[in-house]
Amino acid sequence: MFIDFEGIDGSGKTTLSNLLAGRLKKLGYRVAHAREGGELRSSTARRVRELTRDARLLEMSPRAEFFLNLARDAQQLEEVVAPALSRGEVCITDRYLYSQLALSGGGRGLPMSELRPACELASQGLWPDLVILVDVDPDLARWRKRLGKALTNKSEAGDSRKGMVGAGLAVRVRESFLALAKEDPRRWLIIENNDAPLHVLEQRLVDAVVARLEGRDTPVQRIVPAPASVPTGPVEVENVEARFFQALDTVEPREPALAVWMLGGLPGLAAHQRRLEFVERFPALTARGLQGLDDEPAWTLREVLAPLAPAQVAASLLGQRSARAAMLRERLYAQAPAEALQGLKGDSSPQAWALRERGVRDGKLGDVLLGLSGVDGEESWVVREAGMQRGLYAEVARSLGGLSDARADALREALLPHDRLAVLRGTQGLDTPVARGLREALADKATKLVMRSLTGLSTEEAWALRERAAPRTKEALDSVDGMNDPRAWRLRVTHASRWPATVLSSLKGLPVRPEARVLIQRVLEAHPRKLPALRNAYAVIATAAALDTRATQARASRPAVDAPTQQVEL
Repeated sequence: MFIDFEGIDGSGKTTLSNLLAGRLKKLGYRVAHAREGGELRSSTARRVRELTRDARLLEMSPRAEFFLNLARDAQQLEEVVAPALSRGEVCITDRYLYSQLALSGGGRGLPMSELRPACELASQGLWPDLVILVDVDPDLARWRKRLGKALTNKSEAGDSRKGMVGAGLAVRVRESFLALAKEDPRRWLIIENNDAPLHVLEQRLVDAVVARLEGRDTPVQRIVPAPASVPTGPVEVENVEARFFQALDTVEPREPALAVWMLGGLPGLAAHQRRLEFVERFPALTARGLQGLDDEPAWTLREVLAPLAPAQVAASLLGQRSARAAMLRERLYAQAPAEALQGLKGDSSPQAWALRERGVRDGKLGDVLLGLSGVDGEESWVVREAGMQRGLYAEVARSLGGLSDARADALREALLPHDRLAVLRGTQGLDTPVARGLREALADKATKLVMRSLTGLSTEEAWALRERAAPRTKEALDSVDGMNDPRAWRLRVTHASRWPATVLSSLKGLPVRPEARVLIQRVLEAHPRKLPALRNAYAVIATAAALDTRATQARASRPAVDAPTQQVEL
């Protein structure tokens, strides 16, 4: 029997396919997994896959990508799948030719009528007996992917070619998978992997597959586990805090690391109390979640976690320029030099330069450059010149973030042949000739990075790019984070149904005034159980409350000024 698992990145198909393989082996079946542990068993297929993932190959056309992916699957078929089936084994794949139809057709927009004959040729007539589509909310899948990167210390600079296109690709691919399943319901089994316990999904999956293996009729096309018990009734701005934490309670038993990850950056006592519950089990994730927080509980927790997770605590100091932050970085440098140095962005204080000089002496020039973004002055240019001499082109390009003068743009020009994507990453919020040229050239090839580079930018070109991209990817909405411009509000309202969680996150930092309340309520009414939407709505409200509190405290701490005494001339 030939079983194929399909689904978008972050759906959990690799986890479930490996669980199924293990359970079937225990039941006495002979099983071959063509991608056991997430790695293709054919070394040739692995090398082909590297080409399709390489983000530097931005000019690769959708058709070229399609044929390379076909070659990968054809090689797996020849080398792994067909031999296993000929031996009478159950063969499990994690992606097959359906992935190429969904990606190239649904995701990239190539005509399905042209893709199907090529897939038939690659298949040699061998198609799975059972296709298991692991279906998941794309926003939740994205949270899981980010968590996976955090747990493996991977940065987003390592995004694949698919990642460069933006999150909208996963949404379109998912829609295509569901359409393929609808065409052939006897072959496809859909299993939802949103909030049910993993052991429940595993058992339901094993039962369904064993029924097929034993020749029993299984007319059910979709496995929808009973949802976790959550309160019923409408979600409103006034009760979103309670509903978010109740939803988090349902996630924690199944995915405790995800529960910790979703607390990241949330201010307020309720979030802080939840973090304290995870300190012993997940010190590193808890520390990472302190980034952007500047209240007393966050600083106290940093002190507690510093010996346990020095690198993550140092990373949480990004954007903090106080004397307190400088002292903590100095202490953490010996254990986490990279994170301490990279967190100095925008900091031109004497303490920051003393730490940079120490980093250069210790051979950490690349990390010094990555923490030089937003810093001008001759000292910074000396460091950049040293980076150029040592071939640290990506790091030098990133060091130019926030600099819009002619000197910075001239260096960007020199760096373009070495690393266009790094140059683009260093143009966030800038309106310079090089930035405009890169955005125009890469708008359709690296849409995610182009949109992120527009963050905070309010030019006609920026708004035109956002409006063009918004129907296809959520990063257009990410680029208006915290913006109170009427055009930002139009984008939010227009695309709230397509990108609900992102529309909410774009409100973070804004006061919750009537316009914001109406939009938040609209999204919550449409998605009362959508965890990323609940989380982002709460983040907006909690952040607004924290900013109000801080402003009130600042006003109260100002010394009173006596009214001037009126001078009366006698």
